[in-house]
Amino acid sequence: MTIITRQKALLTRREALLGGLAGGGLLLSGCSRILQVDALTDSTSFQRVLAVAQSWTRATQRFFLAGGQMAKEYKPSDISPHFKANGTLNPGGDDYERHVAEGFVNWHLKIDGMVSHPLTLSVADLRRLPSRSQITRHDCVEGWSAIGGWTGVPLALLLRAAGVRAGAKYVVFYCADNLDGDPAKGGEQSPGQYYESIGLVDAMHPQTIIAYDMNGKPLDVAHGAPLRLRVERQLGYKMAKYVRHIQLVSDFRAIAGGHGGYWEDQGYDWYAGI
Repeated sequence: MTIITRQKALLTRREALLGGLAGGGLLLSGCSRILQVDALTDSTSFQRVLAVAQSWTRATQRFFLAGGQMAKEYKPSDISPHFKANGTLNPGGDDYERHVAEGFVNWHLKIDGMVSHPLTLSVADLRRLPSRSQITRHDCVEGWSAIGGWTGVPLALLLRAAGVRAGAKYVVFYCADNLDGDPAKGGEQSPGQYYESIGLVDAMHPQTIIAYDMNGKPLDVAHGAPLRLRVERQLGYKMAKYVRHIQLVSDFRAIAGGHGGYWEDQGYDWYAGI
């Protein structure tokens, strides 16, 4: 290969990278404005995430340059006219209903466990952080699929800010919905607080986000308001809704039924890759 040909190949690779970052919706949600106005929020957790945003962007670029596998992304015209809301459609209960009435202004996401710097972030904090938008296909274990657009904070950014400690292997998501054995919520097998987990490698994937918008609008209750997980290379039951608490652990065998998730405790596979 000649020097000119190599230069062209590198240029094409760089253009593809930049196009992927832009087309995939890797955005700094007003980040430059926020960095100039530190008084915008008093949240130390928020400031910590911003402090690592630049290095996180470099890490994401390295993933693309290394040829990391991405789930297919689609055009806005491909978005399904109807995206079925599955499982719990409304967690209910006084606490959740109060948050709905308040517009989730007092809803906080806690990140702790095997981290050096536990974080507590409001939905407003999350919306001010660097975000990613992606249009992907949701595949349900029941056999149906739909394409939707999602915007949220890359989980990798939050975990880097929290400082994952050596020995952490899994990321556990605790949710607001207690299924209470209610078939309408998907809990006919057994009652229990909904939770889910994924491996640290999948948690750090660029398309794994804590989403707050669907198809350009804030998540509605049926689709997981105010926060849900999107882990695009796995089946739909891994996409925990109503997320309130994220915990880093080395082992999940002592959590609930010990299989790493509500449906996994009922016999589903823990790794639901597609």
